[in-house]
Amino acid sequence: MSFAGWRHTYSGKVRDLYIPEAESSLVDSPIMLIVTSDRISAFDHILEPDIPGKGALLTKLSRWWFWKLAEFPNHLMTGIAPAEVSDRAMLVRTLDMIPVECVVRGYLAGSGWAEYQESGTVCGIELPSGLSNGDRLPEPLFTPAHKAPVGAHDENISFDRTVALVGKETAHELRDTSLAIFRRATEIAESRGLILADTKFEFGRNRGTGTLTLCDEVLTSDSSRYWDVETYSAGGPNRLDSFDKQGVRNWLSANWDKTGKPPRLPDDIVDETAARYRELISRLTS
Repeated sequence: MSFAGWRHTYSGKVRDLYIPEAESSLVDSPIMLIVTSDRISAFDHILEPDIPGKGALLTKLSRWWFWKLAEFPNHLMTGIAPAEVSDRAMLVRTLDMIPVECVVRGYLAGSGWAEYQESGTVCGIELPSGLSNGDRLPEPLFTPAHKAPVGAHDENISFDRTVALVGKETAHELRDTSLAIFRRATEIAESRGLILADTKFEFGRNRGTGTLTLCDEVLTSDSSRYWDVETYSAGGPNRLDSFDKQGVRNWLSANWDKTGKPPRLPDDIVDETAARYRELISRLTS
């Protein structure tokens, strides 16, 4: 897709990046346009078909969270995006990115639960014995990952490894800021009857000031795991139903051996996923 005045520079699984036509490269451009598509990915594959309206929903939710978390510097700028993508695009400052994905876990779930069952740890951090899937952790955990090159898997790393990658001061700043944002977001989510189980943040440095700056998406259905407080408290088989693409992962796990091209998602899974995305944004922002 092309827009007057903008040049496409990169496409990820879900997002496309553009810079002003006058700029020579993403490295040199002070601003960029992040356009979120309706594409959906799972297990490192882009799936078919798209989830209708997903890009606009994720963009709206990121904007809302950036606004709610205004005490933490972010990369969002005021400006007008091209009309063709105005509902799913953000005009942002270009940052010097930090190659660490800042994962925060408030509950034992997903890959953390799988590791805990094997070793009693999450990303190498020892936890109390006797925990169950979905249990709240004694304290939120900062479990960083090293951002891998395009086409490779991110690698879970220790805090010491984070220090080695980015330096002691930046590593501590990443950890402390991520935990502070998570705690504030948890309060907001709980006030709306939602549990923020885990999420991931990305940060860069402002090129002018060096300030640590929150960027990319924030606290969306694609980057976070949310549960309903009442359903969670009631227990039962639906206790950990989440407002994200977990239904897609579950369907793929049951219908695909993860070799070759993934099968096309059935209409009911597409519709259910879109409905979960819509419900989350309605619950949070209404």
